Amino acid sequence: MSTLPLLPESGPRLVGIARLATQGESVRQGHEVEYFTLPVRSVLNRCTGTRMPFTWTINPYRGCEFACKYCYARYTHEFMEMRDGVDFEQKIYAKQHAADLLRQELRKVKPGEDIALGTATDPYQPIEKKLEITRAILQEISRHSGLEVGIVTKSAMVTRDIDVLREVATNNRISVSFTVTTVDAELARILEPRAPRPDLRLESLKKLREAGIRAGVICAPVLPGITDGPKQLEAVVKAAAEAKATHIYANPLFLKPCSAAVFMPFLKEHFPDLVTEYERRFNDKAFLPAAYRRRISELFGKLRAKYAIRSESRWEPKPLRQNEQLKLF
Repeated sequence: MSTLPLLPESGPRLVGIARLATQGESVRQGHEVEYFTLPVRSVLNRCTGTRMPFTWTINPYRGCEFACKYCYARYTHEFMEMRDGVDFEQKIYAKQHAADLLRQELRKVKPGEDIALGTATDPYQPIEKKLEITRAILQEISRHSGLEVGIVTKSAMVTRDIDVLREVATNNRISVSFTVTTVDAELARILEPRAPRPDLRLESLKKLREAGIRAGVICAPVLPGITDGPKQLEAVVKAAAEAKATHIYANPLFLKPCSAAVFMPFLKEHFPDLVTEYERRFNDKAFLPAAYRRRISELFGKLRAKYAIRSESRWEPKPLRQNEQLKLF
């Protein structure tokens, strides 16, 4: 197996995660996607962002094969001196000895602090079927008690781990959230080229609920002019209710420059009429106006009531203050 050289020997001296990435060995190649091992010193990361509703994150992989055009996490490859946004979906790193590291690190977690699994990459990458890094992490968590754990995924592979999830739930609180942007399979295919179909995610959600596992839906990101029609969003909520979801909430699009470099060309190809408005709104900011976020939040509140889905997720965004009034998108 060969290592991946990120920069020529004459380039700048790499440090930290960038240096570790150069030591990775090739695991698999195919479909223009390469996997590499990543020797890391830690897998439990403290989240310092004020917008994040959890304290700790665990990402078994770096990069994501699902290639969602809107993905906000592409910037994480920049820490490894990989500046091309497409590298995030084509060069993916699997963290070595993750469960062993976690065994030592969980002692840092205090009661009431949430651990989010899969915030910057899907923890069920296709190669997870072979490597079982996420499964090993869950097995380690199952040996502890009093933890608050949430998993975010687009993959149906999570049902493979129903046995371990039930073990985790014995002495901990755990929930699984499936990201469902739209229930329109054709639209999903162009937005999320390599992700499992929405119906497969919802079918997996139903299986988890039948197994007694808390599971719901995150409708994110809500894309203005593409997926934010009231009927489109209601279709997602209705489908979640039919799958017996315990929770559902939505987050509007968050577009950092590294993500815009991939998303905007995609927009020009598939939704050219929206390009001017998107350029205006995201020219100097990553977030949509507060009033837009409020409208989406209020709509989902009404839809939850209509379809009798309780708001059980600890990660649902907090309501916006009344003075956050801005023009809608």
